[in-house]
Amino acid sequence: MHRDEMLRRIAARADGTDIVVIGGGASGIGVAIDAAARGYSVVLFEQSDFGKGTSSRSTKLIHGGVRYLQQGNVPLVMEALKERGILRTNAPHLVRDLPFVVPNYQWWEAPFYGIGMRVYDALAGRYGFGPSRNLSKEETIERIPTIETDGLRGGVIYHDGQFDDARLLINMAETASEQGAALLNYAPVTGFARDGDGYITGVIAQDAETGEPYHVNARVVVNCTGIFADVVRRIDEPTAAPIIRPSQGVHIVLDRQFLPGDSAIMVPHTDDGRVLFAIPWHDRVLIGTTDTPVDEPALEPVPFDREVDFILSHAARYLTRDPGRSDVLGMFAGIRPLVAPAGSTGDTAAISREHTITVSKSGLVTLAGGKWTTYRRMAEDAVDHAAVLGGLDPRECITRELDIHGIHRHASQFGELEHYGSDALAVEALISSTDDLGELLHPRLLTRTGEVVWAVRNEMARTVDDFLARRTRALLLDARAAVEASPRVASIMAAELGRDESWRDEQVATFRAIAAHYIPE
Repeated sequence: MHRDEMLRRIAARADGTDIVVIGGGASGIGVAIDAAARGYSVVLFEQSDFGKGTSSRSTKLIHGGVRYLQQGNVPLVMEALKERGILRTNAPHLVRDLPFVVPNYQWWEAPFYGIGMRVYDALAGRYGFGPSRNLSKEETIERIPTIETDGLRGGVIYHDGQFDDARLLINMAETASEQGAALLNYAPVTGFARDGDGYITGVIAQDAETGEPYHVNARVVVNCTGIFADVVRRIDEPTAAPIIRPSQGVHIVLDRQFLPGDSAIMVPHTDDGRVLFAIPWHDRVLIGTTDTPVDEPALEPVPFDREVDFILSHAARYLTRDPGRSDVLGMFAGIRPLVAPAGSTGDTAAISREHTITVSKSGLVTLAGGKWTTYRRMAEDAVDHAAVLGGLDPRECITRELDIHGIHRHASQFGELEHYGSDALAVEALISSTDDLGELLHPRLLTRTGEVVWAVRNEMARTVDDFLARRTRALLLDARAAVEASPRVASIMAAELGRDESWRDEQVATFRAIAAHYIPE
């Protein structure tokens, strides 16, 4: 997947393509995969990098949603559990089983949560990841050695899915490209082309790197911009009423010593009514999340102090060692694109995570809401609608059986490169080609300099932030180490992209400004 090839495809389709997709997150790239796999011609524009927004800032779970079961939203849970199973089959190098322990401190919790998890298992059916069961106090401590034992009675264990969101998204973009789609990052859509009746006939986009405009005609345009859905809707119709209720969720990352072992903790009820997770991830511990309404969407949201304090205080209740701000290796915020009913002013935690599809008077299709786990089903629904609206020949969705790029059933054999899946051998060959490409970028990061070269040449990484935040997860896993590695990354990328010294210096300064929000004061 290379930018020059994408530009050639776009030029060839400028006079007419079936579908233009706006937005390069999970829903947008999901739509591109589905449409291209059906044989439709597709062009996708993303204003920043693929997954720069919400899609790289999740809790790293592919799950049915235990909280949605508590809310009684059984259809959503069933759909998500089915999609969870499909995704593990189609991308096993990035989606895997993770056992969760619900610690019990009250007499009623064992039967209550035990029954609930068995219902969860039953709803999964043949897509289940493993049976739930009750644990004794000793079994609970064996699985979670650092669990708070004061008052502990036992636990309930159940299974869900874990993944690397940004890595999956890059593999999805590669899948869309392999199916024939043209995808361009750093190319915001600035306007729409219309016919005499005001009906949308295409988009106007601009290459943020060169300033060159693109005019692409299309039978139908699909808005998949997540938290920015209303921004695009207002480009189409300035008076459009908002449909997005943005809500911020924050996570912190700690050293693995806070949660050794292979099991996660799920706290079913926090002070604000949310579920709290503590999860082993990339040899770190990820803890979150919060649910804080925000007024406006942002590409780089910033955690509030009260959110970080909330997570730390709740983590201290369940861990024998109480984490403090100095223990936080990284923290990040993501904004959920929740779709609220008209006139809704209630708690964002209670808003449904189901997706919606709307069509404007000018024919703009907007896919909004939903959750990572159900991206494939959301895309299928959106393409079905778009095909009808655009007068395209009806074709069946095939993504249930479509492998995601990098698929490998035994990727763990590749060690620190396992997240590349079937690409690991090629990455390893590049790293081994010269001594300097095999060097670690930083002593605290399991990232080689050759991975920077790979990301530029094969994964359309264009900035230092692209590489350290999304092609690898260095910024999340150890923000201070990522800052220290950024000058070297910038130098390697400058050489690959043909950039000068001023570009390199600007990239380092920009990345340091971004990373400052990932490090608690």
